[in-house]
Amino acid sequence: MRILIAITGASGMIYAQRLLDQLGGSEHKIHVVLSSYAQTVIQQELSDGLDLAEGVEMHSLKSMNAPFASGSNVPEAMVVIPCTMGTLGRIAHGYSDNVLLRAADVMLKEKRKLILVPRETPLNLVHLKNMELLLQAGATILPANPHFYAKPKSIEEVADTVVARVLDHLEVTNEASPRWQEEE
Repeated sequence: MRILIAITGASGMIYAQRLLDQLGGSEHKIHVVLSSYAQTVIQQELSDGLDLAEGVEMHSLKSMNAPFASGSNVPEAMVVIPCTMGTLGRIAHGYSDNVLLRAADVMLKEKRKLILVPRETPLNLVHLKNMELLLQAGATILPANPHFYAKPKSIEEVADTVVARVLDHLEVTNEASPRWQEEE
């Protein structure tokens, strides 16, 4: 599967890194694009910077020549993680002046998987209306809401509870985080 990982300037870079870690070295072809502010937040939150596995292809935000900028070469899935509310709003309203936004627009028009992982709180009515538009257009809104029933012992384990749900929605088999257990 070809997967585009779009990283915006919201806090929560650990989610993007842990997703890339889970997908790195897999049979999937991974493409990455960063918003203009993402690099600043990466420097603040990831002490070693963003770590990309061998074979992961990075694309310029300004290049509309990327393969996923066209409906004739669309990937199977796109994840925007973390997703700023500004990016979410631009996608909801079809604003596509860079390759990240254009790719999201292509995903919606081609009815492919578009997963947005917002990391914002509290939400205002504009945020909710934009989410509603995206849900109606076929996107999946998967907020970065970790679970704690598995008693995570590190920040990475907390982040992996969200990443596991993203991987589930990508239909990628994973053991990123323990599953809810049935009663015995």
